[in-house]
Amino acid sequence: MTQRLAPPESTPWLVDVAIVGGGPAGLRAAQVLCEAGLAVHVFDAMPSVGRKFLLAGKGGLNLTHSEGADAFAGRYGARRPAVEPLLAAFSPQTLRDWARSLGVDTFVGSSGRVFPTDMKAAPLLRAWLQSLRHPAAGVGVQFHMRHRWTGWSATASALAGRHAVEFDTPAGARTVHARALVLALGGGSWARLGSDGAWVPLLAGQGVEVAPLQPANCGFDVLGGWTAFFCGKFAGQPFKSVALSFTNAQGETFARKGEFVATAGGVEGSLIYAASSLLREEISRRGSATFYLDLLPDLTAAKVWAEVKHPRGSRSLSSHLKSRLQLEGIKAAILYECLGKDAMSEPDRLAAGIKALPVTLQAPRPLDEAISSAGGVLLESLTPQLMVKTIPGVFCAGEMLDWEAPTGGYLLQACFATGHAAGQGVVAYLKA
Repeated sequence: MTQRLAPPESTPWLVDVAIVGGGPAGLRAAQVLCEAGLAVHVFDAMPSVGRKFLLAGKGGLNLTHSEGADAFAGRYGARRPAVEPLLAAFSPQTLRDWARSLGVDTFVGSSGRVFPTDMKAAPLLRAWLQSLRHPAAGVGVQFHMRHRWTGWSATASALAGRHAVEFDTPAGARTVHARALVLALGGGSWARLGSDGAWVPLLAGQGVEVAPLQPANCGFDVLGGWTAFFCGKFAGQPFKSVALSFTNAQGETFARKGEFVATAGGVEGSLIYAASSLLREEISRRGSATFYLDLLPDLTAAKVWAEVKHPRGSRSLSSHLKSRLQLEGIKAAILYECLGKDAMSEPDRLAAGIKALPVTLQAPRPLDEAISSAGGVLLESLTPQLMVKTIPGVFCAGEMLDWEAPTGGYLLQACFATGHAAGQGVVAYLKA
């Protein structure tokens, strides 16, 4: 990517809009502003933009989801009232239409998730950047790589109606004077891709309310860890066709069928991620969280009990479970792991464990390992257009805002929607 050079130090670097962060939220804001005829400069600390976006597409880029608007908005939990209007302004269908405008068609998978037809992120990002650099009309967006935002200038006096912000660059510290500033700096997960949460003290120092960043869509450590035998033989293996149920102390429930993976010290994967916010909050309040695992969700409890009680003759218990219930491998192993030898020898307790095996978690995995993060700039500190109430002309968008959602297209959709809203907010602010 071409490195745009700053003016000489003696010349004030004046821009209409400075966008800090080259992820989906920042790029969408840039597109809205560019289409409005504004001169837009995107600054990013990394050598290229969209790094986490590209990683998200490594196994197939899940852009959004096809479910109805009401169910979709419900994925944002307590933040639904704030996020829902943003989704209405930039909906899943709008996102698909936008991709098509760049020459990338999409399709709905069997689970309702929406993907590019080639499943890849790179072609979409390339087409997007091309459209930003060389729009059909107006001036293209200018990109400045390896520019790490370090906050507001303590030495330079902002020109009238502008924000003076500083960047650490390969050429040294630089000050930019912008009429409006869009911060789209990501959350705190995957620091190596640029989302390191270093912006938190910079905003907090300006009096902006920021909720602590926490892991979301994350794995967990089981209480006491797995035994050496289980870890050595089954770490990295999946639990397929199982169901997970959990009820927290407030009576909120989660119940879903799916898959997840055993790790060296715990669990991770799509089914765990879907319940991660409830599990994380329960651990925060009570020190641990216990979910119940149904190893055979397609069989009734009565059927399982009958098969467990069936006479096994000279066969071992492992052979009996495999023969009668096709229960073997990691599913059989976790029964021994969580129930213990005594319970395994009692048919009633064994049958109950197969249908509702208690698994206790003691901690989420570290933030930097999480797919996304919770916490961030409190939505209450922003206007509906995502402008910081106490700093007119400064807008925030993307994962750095205090919302969270499960995987399945909901994360990207909200990043696009908040970037779109921030871009429109800047246009309205500058016109006013």
